[in-house]
Amino acid sequence: MANPTFDQLLEAGCHFGHLKRKWNPAMAPYIFMERNGIHIIDLYKTEAKLAEAANVLRGMAKAGKKVLFVATKKQAKQVIADLASSVGMPYVIERWPGGMLTNFPTIRKAVRKMTTIDKMTKDGTFDNLSKRERLQITRQRAKLEKTLGSIADLNRLPSALFVVDVLKERIAVAEANRLGIPVFAMVDTNSDPTNIDYIIPANDDASKSIELIAGALVAAMAEGLEERKAEKLDNEAAEAEASAAAPRRERRRVRRNDAPAAEGEEAPAAEAKPARKTAKSAVKTEKAPKTEKTAHKGRPPLSPEIYVEFAGKQYNITDLVDRAKADYRLTHKVGVQSCKIYVKPEEEAAYYVVNKVGGKLPL
Repeated sequence: MANPTFDQLLEAGCHFGHLKRKWNPAMAPYIFMERNGIHIIDLYKTEAKLAEAANVLRGMAKAGKKVLFVATKKQAKQVIADLASSVGMPYVIERWPGGMLTNFPTIRKAVRKMTTIDKMTKDGTFDNLSKRERLQITRQRAKLEKTLGSIADLNRLPSALFVVDVLKERIAVAEANRLGIPVFAMVDTNSDPTNIDYIIPANDDASKSIELIAGALVAAMAEGLEERKAEKLDNEAAEAEASAAAPRRERRRVRRNDAPAAEGEEAPAAEAKPARKTAKSAVKTEKAPKTEKTAHKGRPPLSPEIYVEFAGKQYNITDLVDRAKADYRLTHKVGVQSCKIYVKPEEEAAYYVVNKVGGKLPL
């Protein structure tokens, strides 16, 4: 990246400032001298500041960020439009639409409206309208194209602003400052540089000066875009080589049986699963039924010597529990009926109170 030299800046007239009576005291560090009532800008500082700004913009372009160019002055319109278009960056060369940054969603709606009109023209809907409606829509489309046509591809807020003449574009600078967007600007001796992040002290009234400064910045951004493309191609090539050189993983078959089986005796896994299930079910059915339905953990099992008085009769507790389990109706516990339990003296430790053996006992 070749930045403009001191002689090139001098030849383009970048050193000419405004009249002494129109100066802004904040620009004093960048003024070299005064001659014939006109301030002369220090081009050495201009050269250093331009190199710094170009380096930052180059990094932004390399990272894929968007920079919005703003220049509504007559002598800067066409220059900025051509330079910004060459690197695919958005630009504003007509009146700055108020709230373009702070009210960005509304601006996007206007851009989508312009896109809708284009679709109507292509699909034939536009031809079905009356002559008056077509004329109104055409005028509206032309107005939107003039103001917002250059930012139609700007889907999100820009990462930075480049401004020509800070005094004229003060609304754009104020919106960028409010949103924390960095501002790169050509600042003349009559402007306030306090709100500018990257100051480029130069003559912002001469078309040659604007073309030289903006051209150097655009050239740096073009280099950043080329580096981005080169890195992308290198990454794709590296990924292709890595995928080609990667060894293929062999899938290992895990045998369920430790002993090696013969080729003809290998049974499919699908047939082994049902057999296993049936074996489990058989084991479950073979389990002895629990006779301690009402027993709790930690208590001794029911003794066959315990008798229960139920409905005026006495029954052995073991027989009663077995019969209760065999009857499906008792599992729903229809009703609750208390029972008296008689325990022999030697079986006092096995005393139980059965108060939920309810329902209709098949006695």
